[in-house]
Amino acid sequence: MADMSAELRFTKGHGTENDFVLVPDVDAGLDLDADLVRRLADRHAGVGGDGVIRVVPTAAAAEESVRAMADRAPWFMDYRNANGSVAEMCGNGTRVFAAYLRRQGLETSGEFEIATRAGIKGIRFEGDLIATNMGPWRFPEEARAQSDGFDALVHVAGHTEPWSALSVDMGNPHTVVALPEGVDLDGLDLLHAPEVRPVPPHGTNVELVRILGPGHIAMRVHERGVGETRSCGTGVCAAALATSFWAGEPEPTRDWTVDVPGGRLRVRALPRHEVELAGPAALVADGTIDLASL
Repeated sequence: MADMSAELRFTKGHGTENDFVLVPDVDAGLDLDADLVRRLADRHAGVGGDGVIRVVPTAAAAEESVRAMADRAPWFMDYRNANGSVAEMCGNGTRVFAAYLRRQGLETSGEFEIATRAGIKGIRFEGDLIATNMGPWRFPEEARAQSDGFDALVHVAGHTEPWSALSVDMGNPHTVVALPEGVDLDGLDLLHAPEVRPVPPHGTNVELVRILGPGHIAMRVHERGVGETRSCGTGVCAAALATSFWAGEPEPTRDWTVDVPGGRLRVRALPRHEVELAGPAALVADGTIDLASL
């Protein structure tokens, strides 16, 4: 457990308004337990954020599977959801993490790799955008997806009937819904977590999608362990991939523009069944917090 009498340095950042508290731990001496994460992420009594990112050397990670990445990716994005739970990945978080590494001089190249619990992710700086190779993706229930076009049902508060949905594994779980005509995306109640059937064993993020035109969609997301967020990078990729599948393109052949409440992102198909996410990242504040005050 962290020493609650100490002070802790932090940086606040966001990617399309998906916001994070970054905690530098370059000496790998911080015990970032679930209680401290919840306190830091609290929007009323803490710094506030959708999640907390510990910046730590990959060689010092608790997980052996992560430490094995140290020869290629010296820095590990130790990501936690706002409720304190450990998460495999966060697409928007990778860009904020990369921007922090560059600003601090921990990485100096325009291209480098970072370690996550979902594997190594390649980073590329592209003008004002940061692109992340999100790695491989898959449909967990591909046989049913191919035969039926969906593999789950999602019920959203305020609507009587559930909607068909498609599961997408981006290293973390997603369930994507293409909204029926006449359903207002902006009017959906996401204060309550959508109910997914069958119940995913490890929970799921739920993306609600409105198709705007060829290669262009709008999306809202309810993230497991957080609630509705202004953006979700892995969710944006999942939404574009599911929409491509429904459009008859099992392997996407175009770039997708995805509008979220926090801004706009680009999704691009890569070889080897991988996908790239590109968008902005901003580091907006640095400070020191008195842990005893949390």
